[in-house]
Amino acid sequence: QVQLVESGGGLVQAGGSLRLSCAASGRSFATYVMGWFRQAPGKEREFVASIIWSGRTTYYADSVKGRFTISRDNAKNTVYLQMNSLKPEDTAVYYCAAKIGPSPEYDYWGQGTQVTVSS
Repeated sequence: QVQLVESGGGLVQAGGSLRLSCAASGRSFATYVMGWFRQAPGKEREFVASIIWSGRTTYYADSVKGRFTISRDNAKNTVYLQMNSLKPEDTAVYYCAAKIGPSPEYDYWGQGTQVTVSS
């Protein structure tokens, strides 16, 4: 069983920055693909970014490319999402997720952290 706990959400003005953290349990964290997703009110959950086990390869949604950066520290079992140049449309609950097997589906999810960007 893997537990994921997000932190770092909050209220920020447009153009500001936030850094989300996700602490994971489990001795095999370094082997997991980690991802960030978000869900805005009335919308479906959407992919934001992901990072492979080594941190050398990352993927981003077009809507956040150039503004968000995903990274990980395997020694701390933690994945981060640095969010810069935030826009009101980035307002959502942000979820951390872990993929531990070959399936394209993510296996474990955190409880989410609210990010609100005011205009």
